[in-house]
Amino acid sequence: MRKIWDIHGGVHPPENKAQSLGRGIIQAGIPPVLVHPLSQHIGAPAAPIVEVGQRVLKGQMIAEAAGFVSVPVHAGSSGTVAAIEHREIPHPSGLLAPCVVIETDGKDEWIDHQGIADYTTLDKPALINVIRNAGIAGMGGAGFPSAVKLSTRDDAVIDTLIINGTECEPYITADDILMRERADQIIAGVKILQHLIQPTEQTLIGVEDNKPEGIAALRAAAQGSNIEVVVFPTKYPSGGEKQLIQILTGREVPSGGLPADVGIVCQNIGTTVAIHRAVHYGEPLISRITTVTGDACTAPGNFEVLLGTPVEHLLKLGGFQQDNCIRLVMGGPMMGFTLRDTSVPVVKTTNCLLAPTKKELPPPPPAQACIRCGMCAEACPVSLLPQQMYWFARGKEYEKLEDHNLFDCIECGACSYACPSNIPLVQYYRASKAEIRKQQQEKVKSEHAKARFEARQLRIEREEAEKEARRKARQEAAKKKAAAGKDPVKAAQEKATTSAVDPAQAAIEKAMAKRSGTAPAETKDEKLARLKKAVETAEKRLESAAGKLKEAEAAEAPNLGALQTAHQRMTEKLSAAKDELQQFEQENSDDPAAAAIARAQAARAKADDKSPLEKAQDQVASLEKRLHKSEQKLAEARDSGSDTAPVLEQSTAKLRDKLEAARGELAQLSESEAPVAAAASTNDPAQLAIEKAMAAREAAAKLSPEDKAKKALESLEARVEKTRQKLAEAEESGADTIDVLRDTLAKLEDKLAQARQEAGVEP
Repeated sequence: MRKIWDIHGGVHPPENKAQSLGRGIIQAGIPPVLVHPLSQHIGAPAAPIVEVGQRVLKGQMIAEAAGFVSVPVHAGSSGTVAAIEHREIPHPSGLLAPCVVIETDGKDEWIDHQGIADYTTLDKPALINVIRNAGIAGMGGAGFPSAVKLSTRDDAVIDTLIINGTECEPYITADDILMRERADQIIAGVKILQHLIQPTEQTLIGVEDNKPEGIAALRAAAQGSNIEVVVFPTKYPSGGEKQLIQILTGREVPSGGLPADVGIVCQNIGTTVAIHRAVHYGEPLISRITTVTGDACTAPGNFEVLLGTPVEHLLKLGGFQQDNCIRLVMGGPMMGFTLRDTSVPVVKTTNCLLAPTKKELPPPPPAQACIRCGMCAEACPVSLLPQQMYWFARGKEYEKLEDHNLFDCIECGACSYACPSNIPLVQYYRASKAEIRKQQQEKVKSEHAKARFEARQLRIEREEAEKEARRKARQEAAKKKAAAGKDPVKAAQEKATTSAVDPAQAAIEKAMAKRSGTAPAETKDEKLARLKKAVETAEKRLESAAGKLKEAEAAEAPNLGALQTAHQRMTEKLSAAKDELQQFEQENSDDPAAAAIARAQAARAKADDKSPLEKAQDQVASLEKRLHKSEQKLAEARDSGSDTAPVLEQSTAKLRDKLEAARGELAQLSESEAPVAAAASTNDPAQLAIEKAMAAREAAAKLSPEDKAKKALESLEARVEKTRQKLAEAEESGADTIDVLRDTLAKLEDKLAQARQEAGVEP
């Protein structure tokens, strides 16, 4: 006989398990709507990968894991994604969380899936990845991701694998019915876990002695294997992970430690079945067995229900009578919590829906003063001091609570059950845990803010020091200049004769001399050299701009417009530099008559170089400027009541007529010369870029104010979306730019809201 150890404390509440075991597992069917919360487990919520209006199939991944401690979510049935929004989820606080809502189509069409013929051929990482992608989390407790729990270190020796079939809380029989009807699937899942964990000594399935039929089915399915079914006396809460480990092995998991620290891995009965379905059939976790029980249900039982099914749909199958129910509980009477809304969905950890009558589960009487009887300490399975912790919780002495190992409390409720004064002790502990976690988060935020503030202060101090150093350097330079005399030319000459020449100071002195008018005049040779240098520099910069523009056009870069504008500007600068050089050379020619003739010829050549289209464009541009000025003068005259208003109206009307005629002529020339211009510019990338820029500028000029506002609004929306993507990438990678991106996004969103308001567009 295997030795069984006892645990400290524990209680024996009425079991009330028979009423839901009158029939086998019942299929709950497909509800009209499935609501899939993105957080059904401990860790980071999953991230949606579907869009509203998209059709999905049964078993299709609709949200991917958002980190190592996270699991994906899969569609329970085929249908259409109706919404991705915040809805109330099963939680003691009744909080709202993101959910993917699917309107089912009743076809129940599966995705293509298949199992692994021989999982023993896979290495450990590959097999764990199969379990992770199936979205499997612990189905008997808080929902810890199974893949994380099974990812034990290679240097950690695991000698014992324990499967938890205790199900010690009253009313719940989901694991019991699994053992009775699907014992072979449980054993198949345990063998997969054995292959993963490689326990060096033993594999145990722990079951309380109040489940004789389930025990018999498990032992029959485990015959011929090295899996041992261990039976022990019923006591609540022997189903706690650490308590079960102590009962079966006598080992105690240290405070704040994990079972792996003592060479043990523990999994739930329901989780083993989910692992079996994922590995052998390729099915993700999309359903579970849930007990519907209580005297307010006329047809209690255990239902195989799709995850995401609204609780109200499941209650109808159980014959729920709302008028007879005092309160609806998700979970058992000891650790469950009250549901405020029956529209919340069934999730991966929903093992029971309890609908008791007032007679069956009467409301607790008012709490009385603590009589210091110590019964709570006797009932605590973790050997804590509930009475002392209660006083600390009431006094909000959180540091003392942590010193008394508050976070070792498993919130089983045994202390509250045993308290003769009816004090809701476990509620005090839950509230204190939440407050401590909140303070810890605020402390982390405060430390981050402090670090950012200190870095900012250091930066400001460094900038001030650099500014002061530059100021002192200027003062020293001024003193030296004053000592050399007030003549900046003389100071510059003396400075040039010194051995240690400061280029920056020399430039300052040269600029001062030029400003004071005492600088020597620039000779013809110096000006000619300067103009030639300017032309050479402009040519190099134009060549560089043309190369960048060509690369951007080939890659269809987003900054193509800016590069086109830069290229056009450089072309204009080069042309201006060449003109200035040519003019200087002509003016300083040895033959004045020849110089005058050359200037006239250059002006005529420049005019002749322009095509009729270019001349028409210049004419339109000139008329537009004149019309704009005339309209401004007319408006000012009207506002002031001047007598010149009628004259200005006539001149403005004439200018409008001339502009319309010029635009008509320009349009005709554009139609006739467009093919020629296109053919001429096809082989010249630089000219093509100029033409594109001119066309874009002309198109922008022709836009109405409404179109310009719309275009600006679209540009802002694109910038907001791009910034959001950068912020999401920064948050995922933990980059230092998160705060900057958040500020930028907030400013852009404010600008976008203002632009939408001005344009009369709904957000």
